[in-house]
Amino acid sequence: MLSAQQSKPNVIIFFTDDQGYADINMYGSTDLLTPNMDRLCKEGVRFTQFYANSSQSSPSRASLMTGRYPQRVGLEGLAASKPEGASGLPGKEVTISEMLKKEGYATALVGKWHLGYKPEMMPEAQGFDFSFGHMGGCIDNYSHFFYWDGPCRHDLWENGNEIWRNGENFSDLMVEKSKEFISANKNKPFFLYFSSNYPHYPLQGDEKWMDYYKNLPSPRNKYAAMVSTIDEKIGYVLEHLEKENLIENTILIFMSDNGYSTEDRAWGGGGSAGPLRGAKFSCYEGGIRVPAMISYPKALPRNEVREQVGIGSDWFPTILDLCGINYDKSNLDGKSLVKLIKSNNEASPHQSLCWRIGNTAAVRKGDWKLIRFSRRIELYNLKSDIGEQNDLSETNPEMAAELSNILAAWEEDVKNDKPL
Repeated sequence: MLSAQQSKPNVIIFFTDDQGYADINMYGSTDLLTPNMDRLCKEGVRFTQFYANSSQSSPSRASLMTGRYPQRVGLEGLAASKPEGASGLPGKEVTISEMLKKEGYATALVGKWHLGYKPEMMPEAQGFDFSFGHMGGCIDNYSHFFYWDGPCRHDLWENGNEIWRNGENFSDLMVEKSKEFISANKNKPFFLYFSSNYPHYPLQGDEKWMDYYKNLPSPRNKYAAMVSTIDEKIGYVLEHLEKENLIENTILIFMSDNGYSTEDRAWGGGGSAGPLRGAKFSCYEGGIRVPAMISYPKALPRNEVREQVGIGSDWFPTILDLCGINYDKSNLDGKSLVKLIKSNNEASPHQSLCWRIGNTAAVRKGDWKLIRFSRRIELYNLKSDIGEQNDLSETNPEMAAELSNILAAWEEDVKNDKPL
């Protein structure tokens, strides 16, 4: 018989970086090979209208960790990618790792952090017993240097100490550290945040996958190799869970932090949002709607789809509910999705969702979505126009006004942080 501690579910979050909405077979891709992401879909519940809280890295990660809007926690833009930088997730914020650690969970970050370099912002101060990875936005996957603005600097850390694994592939090191953590904590509940930097640039997929996709046009071939590389690494973690007889009692969550990149360093693209408009940094659907799924073989449905709306900050309360942990809902913007995950008859717990990225903001309510730019607004009905091609703001002024008011009220609300 399992002890009370052992009966608590383990939790693993697989978080990918700049992966487009349609870049998984189960989400419409026909030219990629993603058997392990597909497996999570088939063994769990897949969302078709799931959103990141931002279309860029750090704010999306901040919401995942805290269950709160990035504007409320003071991280609407990118966190520092160098030690002397000041921006990041404030130490006063309560993370999901801190909540689980208080309940006896072993906690680990493996991969990309990008939530700040100050001591109070580092993983060790935010509830992680163990951390391994890079603290900034991206690294070369073999030298582990951050090259993107000067001076170039090495960025590989373990438990707050700089380490050197020159020439070793970062995604392989992530698998190594994840397997070690799982085995070391298999007799107690654990939380693993497997925060990949793939398929974010630099596009350095494994050689076998570069060869597999050699006939695809550039840059799709390079991007595709990155997606299949991280899919394979996720598969190695799943295999290890099976080896340790842990998979039935492990909550597995997957999502991308935002849409695919069209930056120069990403060769101008390579990813796909399918029918959606826009990409990373955008408030159009292609920037914020992401693939997302949850599998928990012991307690949740298998091979089901939910079309109801959810968002990254929802994972915080969802995890706590599934783990049977009490928490203060008044501090959170995220809503538990447990009832919705268990029954397709449940409505989304959200009346509306809001975003602000730079000078652009957006709000969604029901099928309607408004995007506010510096000097104009656009209004779309996503049910009839998923590609956001037909601006209805002039023909539906009342709906545009209603959504504008919701957005304005949200912006006023997130100015003032709720009590912790």
